[in-house]
Amino acid sequence: MPQGFSATFDRAIANPSPTVRAFLKLLEPLPDAALERLAARSAAATRRHFGRTMRLFAPLYLSNECINSCAYCGFSRENAIARVTLEIDQVEKEARHLAAEGFRNVLLVAGEHPKFVSGPYLALCLSRLAGIFPSLAIEVAPMETAEYLPLVRAGAEGLVVYQETYHRETYQRVHLAGPKKDFDWRLDCAERGHEAGFRRIGIGALFGLADWRFEAAALAAHLEHLQRTCWKSQLTVSLPRLRPAAGGYEPEHPLPDREFLQLVCALRVTFPAVGIVLSTREPAALRDLVAPLGVTMMSAGSHTEPGGYTGQGKENLHLVRRGKILGETCNGSATEQFSISDARPAAEVGGVLRNLGLEPVWKDWDAALAGTQS
Repeated sequence: MPQGFSATFDRAIANPSPTVRAFLKLLEPLPDAALERLAARSAAATRRHFGRTMRLFAPLYLSNECINSCAYCGFSRENAIARVTLEIDQVEKEARHLAAEGFRNVLLVAGEHPKFVSGPYLALCLSRLAGIFPSLAIEVAPMETAEYLPLVRAGAEGLVVYQETYHRETYQRVHLAGPKKDFDWRLDCAERGHEAGFRRIGIGALFGLADWRFEAAALAAHLEHLQRTCWKSQLTVSLPRLRPAAGGYEPEHPLPDREFLQLVCALRVTFPAVGIVLSTREPAALRDLVAPLGVTMMSAGSHTEPGGYTGQGKENLHLVRRGKILGETCNGSATEQFSISDARPAAEVGGVLRNLGLEPVWKDWDAALAGTQS
């Protein structure tokens, strides 16, 4: 495989390309009238490239076990939380609940722990769910290309991996221990996924860890690189902002709502064909405002803990910190990765989108379309 983005990252940041410089120009402070003009340009570009559609998906959390110590994450190994890994039958029960809600596009999410969330476990989950959902994506620990291949064969068509922060010094400071501490390994994950054959690849930064304009510039440079190297895959970008979670981490560099909206519009104008994802981290009113301006994919009715939809795995909960079980089976639910902000049911979100003149799309892909069904 050719050199990944990590080989040119520092140069790309020190000497931004003309595309990234133009993008940064759009992020300069703007008066209201100028921001309204940018929003109009963004909305027009979205309609031109994506029509009036909004792709809906739901995250399905498999496990909150993790071997990484990350200062900002509820799943961090340092936190004493109720942890569980769902069994395959339990995963299916969660999945069938989501299917009954209308979802045909699901993102499987898990903490990074190879003992509990191994390649074979993920392949079993994918194989079981492939008959329920035409579109399955994964957001799990980064892997080698060879490790991704059986997951693609099992039914995964999308790969999501967020760098969290592109600021090297901040990255080392907030990732205290564990494999995730390797900045370059994570940075090159998208390209390994492309080589393995994922049809969709999603990247993003977790806003609140470092200066938001720096993160945005690095994210734009990464997108520009992937457009050249991962041309066989559809690219999406996500702009999640830090939310309250176990551990109590407070954002050092908050991204205000107005600047968040400006960032979405600047990305759309600069990268008109790239999908932009909006999660339930954001409050309902802001999601409704931003949706018509540049977003193409939204989660809805989300839970960020294993078993969150149907209560699966409650009987196997254990209080765990630093890999040690602190007590017997816990009562209640598994600990969430972070608290969501928009708790509206999926059907309600779909209705709001229609009122905004958008068409909720529950399914836009099937393996049969590409002749990939066995």
